[in-house]
Amino acid sequence: MQILGLSAYYHDSAAALIRDGVVVAAAQEERFTRKKQDADFPRAAARFCLEAAAGGAIDHVVFYDKPLLKFERILETYLSFAPRGFATFRAGLPIWAKEKLFQRSLLMKELNDLAPGRFAPDALLFSEHHLSHAASAFYPSPFEEAVVLTMDGVGEWATTSVAIGRGADLKIIRDLAFPHSLGLLYSAFTTYAGFRVNSGEYKLMGLAPYGEPRFAELIRTHLVDVKEDGSFRLDQRYFNYCTGLSMTNARFHALFGRPPRVPESPLEDFHADIAASIQQVTEDIMLRLTRALARETGQRNLCLAGGVALNCVANGKIAAEGAFENIWVQPASGDAGGALGAALAAYHLHAKAPRQPRRPDAMHASALGPDFSPGAIDAALAAAGAAFTLVPDERLFDETAAALAAGEVVGWFQGRMEFGPRALGQRSILGDPRAPEMQKTLNLKIKFRESFRPFAPSVLAEAAADWFDMTTPDSPYMMTVTTVAEKHRRISPEQAAVQHGLKDQHLLRSTIPAVTHTDFSARLQTVHAEHSPRYHALIKAFEGRTGCPMLINTSFNVRNEPIVCTPAEAFQCFMATGMDRLVVGNAVMLKADQDPSLATDYISRHEMD
Repeated sequence: MQILGLSAYYHDSAAALIRDGVVVAAAQEERFTRKKQDADFPRAAARFCLEAAAGGAIDHVVFYDKPLLKFERILETYLSFAPRGFATFRAGLPIWAKEKLFQRSLLMKELNDLAPGRFAPDALLFSEHHLSHAASAFYPSPFEEAVVLTMDGVGEWATTSVAIGRGADLKIIRDLAFPHSLGLLYSAFTTYAGFRVNSGEYKLMGLAPYGEPRFAELIRTHLVDVKEDGSFRLDQRYFNYCTGLSMTNARFHALFGRPPRVPESPLEDFHADIAASIQQVTEDIMLRLTRALARETGQRNLCLAGGVALNCVANGKIAAEGAFENIWVQPASGDAGGALGAALAAYHLHAKAPRQPRRPDAMHASALGPDFSPGAIDAALAAAGAAFTLVPDERLFDETAAALAAGEVVGWFQGRMEFGPRALGQRSILGDPRAPEMQKTLNLKIKFRESFRPFAPSVLAEAAADWFDMTTPDSPYMMTVTTVAEKHRRISPEQAAVQHGLKDQHLLRSTIPAVTHTDFSARLQTVHAEHSPRYHALIKAFEGRTGCPMLINTSFNVRNEPIVCTPAEAFQCFMATGMDRLVVGNAVMLKADQDPSLATDYISRHEMD
C-alpha cells in the first residue's frame, strides 16, 4: 500500500510517500521552487514523491488538516470579537469562499493536473492537524508506547494536544484550544524583537542566552496564567492575532515600555532580555506539561512534534530533567512534517495496518529527499561552468579534512537531501570548530546573517560524551541543546556569569569556540557511521588530523534562502559566498579555480528574514 501525504496553504508545504508503513520519500516544496516557506500546493515535492512510487498505485492521498474545522474556528473567533476585526474578516472571506471551503475539489484538480487519471476522488482523505503532528512523532519513533505532546501556533482549534500511542493505535486524549497558544505567544515576542514569524523564532532562541530574564515575571503576571500542570491561558487584551494582521498591540508595547524593534535595526541588551524572558517562560510551561504527563500516565517515553518542538533548548531541558526516560523529537516537527504524519495516520488508523517500531527510528537519518547520480552531478556542474576534479573516496575524505583543518570553509553536498529544517551532513556548510574567528566568518561572509547567531557541532557519536554533557544518549537530528563538558571550557563559571552579553559574544569560552554559545550550550548532532557513512568518514578523518572529533555544521544556503537541493544550486551558492571549497559527491571545486564571471549578485534575490 502506497500513501501520499500533503501539507499546504499555510506555510512549509510538503509531500511525503510511505509504502507499507515505511517512509520512502519526503520533501518541502520550498527546496524545489526556491521560495522560502512556500505555502502553495506542493507540486514539485509531490512529483518527486510520485517518482519514488515507481509507477505503483497510490492507494490514498491524505491532507494534513481539515479546512472546514479551521474555517469554523476563524468564523467563531471573529464573531466572538465582533465588531473588532470586521475589516480583516471581510477581506479574507472571499478567499475562503472561493478556495478553502472547497479544498477537496481544489486538491483533486491539482492532483489530476499533476498526474491525470491517477487519483480517484474517494482516494482523498483528510486528517486533523494535531493528529498529523502526533502521528509524525509517534509512528517513526522507536517506542512501542509513548505519550505524544504536540504544540504549535494553531491547527483547526487545538494549539497543544496530548496523545497516547500504543502499537498501531494513537488517540488524542485532550487538547488546549485557540486562542491560548504557546506557539503564538513565542511568535508575538519574535515580532516584537523585530524578527519574522515562522522563521525568526530560531533567532529569538539564539538571542536569549545573551540576556537576563528580567521580564519573565511581568509576562507571567500580565500575559499568561500558567497552572501547575502546564495548562495556561493568554490575556487577549495584549494581543492582536485573533482579529488583526499583527501579533501584538499598543497595550503589549506599553507593558514593556518600548515599541517593537524595527527589523534590521541594531539589537540592544533590552532585546536580549526580552528573548531570555520568553524563553524562560516557554521552558517553564513545557517542563510543567511534561512533568504532569509523566506523573499522570506513568509512561517512560515521550514524543514531541509541532512547531514549538523545534525549540531545541527547551527540549534539552526536558531531557535533562528526566521525567521521561526516553525522548524522541520528529526532525520535521513543523507543518512540513504534517504531510508525513497524515500519511502514517491514514495507514495505521484508517487502513488499520500494524506497526513495527524500528531502531534507532524510522526516519532514515532524515535523508528522504532527492539525490543525484555521479553522471547527473558531473553534467550539472559542467553545464554551470564549474571547474572540478573527480577525487576517489580513498583521497576525498582526508583531503577535505586537511582543507578544513587549514581553515577552509567547505560546502558539502552528498546523497539524499534532508527532510526538515536542519542540515545533517547531506546539504551542509562545514568549518573547523576550533577556529576562534570561524563563527563570525560563517555568519557574516557565508550566511550573510546576524553575527550573534550560534552554529551547531556535528560530533562522532562515539566521542560525544567526552566533549558534551549528554542529556540524551543520542542527538542525531540536532533537536536538543546540551553544554560543552567542563574539561573543554576555557573560562570559569563566575567569569561566564558576568560576560555573556552581546558585547561579549566573541569571548573564547572553550577549546571549540566556534560551536560554544555564550552559556556554554551547543545544539548537538551525533553522527553514526551506519546511518551517515560519508559524513562520519569525513569527521573521522578530521579527528585523525586534529584530535577534534567534530565539525561546525550549518545549512547549505544563505540568509532566507531554502537549503540547496541540486548540484547547480550548490555551485551558485558557492560562487556567491566566501566558501573556499565545494564537494558534490566526488566532484571537488576550489574557488581559486573558478571563472570569476560566474559569481552573481545571488544574495539580493532573497529578502531579509
